[in-house]
Amino acid sequence: MRSFLGRDIVSLKNFEREDFLRVFEICEQLAPFARNRENTDLLSKKTLVTAFYQPSTRTRLSTEAAMLRLGGAVTGFSDAKMTRAGDFYQESIRDTVGMLEFYGDVIAMRHYQKGAPAEAAHWATVPILNCGDGWGEHPTQGISDLYTVWKERGTLDGLKFILDGDMRMRTMHSMSVAMCEFDIEAIYVHPPDMALPEDIVEYINDHGLRYRTVEHIEEAIAEADMIYMEPVVQPDYTKSRDERSGAVGTTPDNYKVTAELMRKARSNCMVFHSLPRMDELETKVDLTRHAWYWTEAFNAVVTKMALLALVLGAAE
Repeated sequence: MRSFLGRDIVSLKNFEREDFLRVFEICEQLAPFARNRENTDLLSKKTLVTAFYQPSTRTRLSTEAAMLRLGGAVTGFSDAKMTRAGDFYQESIRDTVGMLEFYGDVIAMRHYQKGAPAEAAHWATVPILNCGDGWGEHPTQGISDLYTVWKERGTLDGLKFILDGDMRMRTMHSMSVAMCEFDIEAIYVHPPDMALPEDIVEYINDHGLRYRTVEHIEEAIAEADMIYMEPVVQPDYTKSRDERSGAVGTTPDNYKVTAELMRKARSNCMVFHSLPRMDELETKVDLTRHAWYWTEAFNAVVTKMALLALVLGAAE
């Protein structure tokens, strides 16, 4: 395992099993601060810059909350229209991060262009955290979700995950890559036109992930330890903002998770959803023991606390 100090977190393809376990270890040390709503001074001399070119609720605020819990400062923008990057000049990633790195010690970036955070990492002299890049990856979400399962089950090995919904989504890509580092079996459920992209399929094949595809979630529900969901009704993630206009589609039963469906699941099956949701996840599931998306959201703060502490050297 190489050091995290100064490290960019742009893809989970660069993570090994021991890297995940190291992050989980730091999560356990820092979780009490988040749980008790307390701040520490671990990063009191550091500043986080958030560069969010695409709308975000949970990812941006959990990243900022993590830095504040660690005693650090936060600056940045949450809409490209607030910057010269999104106006007449369309400033390049290179020029933007060339400025941003003088304003803080680490940059958390969300962008509608796949690969933008990797390009930022190429030019920046401070660590870059990829908080979602178009149809690319979402590594911080993947780490958070694996930590949530690991903390509850005590292991990730020997488990079966259903990945349900649109496999073009960056969360599905990061989770697929991450599962390769553990003895996890994946069961994919998705519309034919929303399959994993070829580069992710090639990666999981090369790294020996055991997986299969079923047409209806009900075919695999009884064997699942975790259900990982994304809507099949999606905005265009290649845009900085994709506002709804007119009617949108509805989710076929093949991909819906309902309270009735969960009666067929194992008693300890965990349902995850990065949110926001549409009609694919019934609100009645919120009232069951299977609803883990709220804990998932809390652990997003904890894992980002761990990542920030690690890349800035406070936990080395």
